[in-house]
Amino acid sequence: MTDEQAESPNVTEATNHADPPADDGAGFSLVRAFGGWGGLLDAGLPGLGFVIVYTAFGHNLRLALVVALTLGGLFALVRLVRRDPLQNVVGGFIGVAIAAMIANATGKAENFYLPGLFINAGYLVAYLAGQVLRWPLIGLVVGLAAGWGTSWRQDPLLLRAFMRAGWLWVGFFAVKLAVQTPLYLMGEVVALGVARVALGWPLWLLVLWLTYVVVKGSVPRAHWSEVKKAADKLAQARGRS
Repeated sequence: MTDEQAESPNVTEATNHADPPADDGAGFSLVRAFGGWGGLLDAGLPGLGFVIVYTAFGHNLRLALVVALTLGGLFALVRLVRRDPLQNVVGGFIGVAIAAMIANATGKAENFYLPGLFINAGYLVAYLAGQVLRWPLIGLVVGLAAGWGTSWRQDPLLLRAFMRAGWLWVGFFAVKLAVQTPLYLMGEVVALGVARVALGWPLWLLVLWLTYVVVKGSVPRAHWSEVKKAADKLAQARGRS
């Protein structure tokens, strides 16, 4: 057990603490905890470059794939130089590479976005299952980072807060699939690429901000202080602080 874990207070005792000072910058701690700005660029710009080149150069699939892979490789190199965790460096590039391989093998540009659809579907199922079973995934992530384990489920306030936030993420992935799946099936590559960008990091930031608002508004200030500490620890573990 680390020193930080040993010092983590019991969740049920949080209300006994004095009110903490205001949480300046808490929203940005959450951004770091869920991937950081580098993660947003990894997820968005290769796909954006793909659709721009594909549209501007007469639906040249090979050239669009080369541009997407180049952008993915450049981001991986930058993150490697910054000494980001290896899984972040490799993970972002592998995602782009797999998408490019599928699109190149099938000769269909829309298949560049196929892995993303499966990933979104997987997240939707996982988040929805967590909500139905009253084990919201957002609570599991924060609880593990804080060293609480699953004891937060015994606190009605925290359970309610994470359940409310969890429905935001169910809606996030449901909206993405509802918009992008029909475009994929119709082979509307340009519209699919635009939707991928519009429903990517802009919507992600909105849902993350709403998560911050919902959780902070659902618990007393002492509880929120512990949630913010958990987000900070998670950000540090991901190499984002």
